[in-house]
Amino acid sequence: MRIPFLNRFPGRGPRVSVLRLQGAIGMAGRGGGLNDASLAPLIERAFRRGKPAAVALAINSPGGSPVQSSLIAARIRRLANETGIPVHAFVEDVAASGGYWLACTADDIWADDSSILGSIGVISAGFGFHELIGRWGIERRVHTAGRSKSTLDPFRPENPEDVERLRNVLEPIHAAFKEHVIARRGERLNKERDLFTGEFWAGREAVDLGLADGIGHLVPRIKELYGDKVRFSVHSPRKPFFRRLGLSADAVLDAAEERAAFASFGARG
Repeated sequence: MRIPFLNRFPGRGPRVSVLRLQGAIGMAGRGGGLNDASLAPLIERAFRRGKPAAVALAINSPGGSPVQSSLIAARIRRLANETGIPVHAFVEDVAASGGYWLACTADDIWADDSSILGSIGVISAGFGFHELIGRWGIERRVHTAGRSKSTLDPFRPENPEDVERLRNVLEPIHAAFKEHVIARRGERLNKERDLFTGEFWAGREAVDLGLADGIGHLVPRIKELYGDKVRFSVHSPRKPFFRRLGLSADAVLDAAEERAAFASFGARG
């Protein structure tokens, strides 16, 4: 593996930037989770500050927005290609769905035996309340300009046309996800298994399926690659003060959503 670092200072080891990608992936609106707008300056610094020998992605994410996943991944790859700096991904608890999308931006992926990887699929979930409001004698009144404006209204019976329309949206997103994984993992993927059903696997089986390259943790693996004198620079998103204390409605909502997302993959010891 090419290491684009020349140590000009005797006794000082190469620098590796550690970019922490932890949490659900979401829009920039409420300020919670991972999104391209908030991560952009961190990603830039990880690749350009201090002439790093490599960038290590420490990933712990159950996924989220496919658009934000794509934007973040594209930014990482663009900078990796511009600088010629190798990228290594290290999965902690979970790299599922959009979290795995991010992992695939790396040149190699490492996981713990108990890490969860995969869930290469797209989901849209909701509730149906039409029978409930009927029992309570509540009448739903909706007026639209455009006959499809109230698509998938949870207070009306499910319409097969709406379901088909939603499927036509989900399928291209799923196809883009598959193309990204295939483009990045290529011949390493197991050709005898359908890896794109939305299933997820624990670390060792994920390695066997080609979704990861091996079992390994960030610090020891990076030292194997770059020597015992390697230095680490950690780049991690900072939340606003009141959000860190949980003293905002948005913080409570984000925490609840994130716990629910992680719980989908949460085996506990």
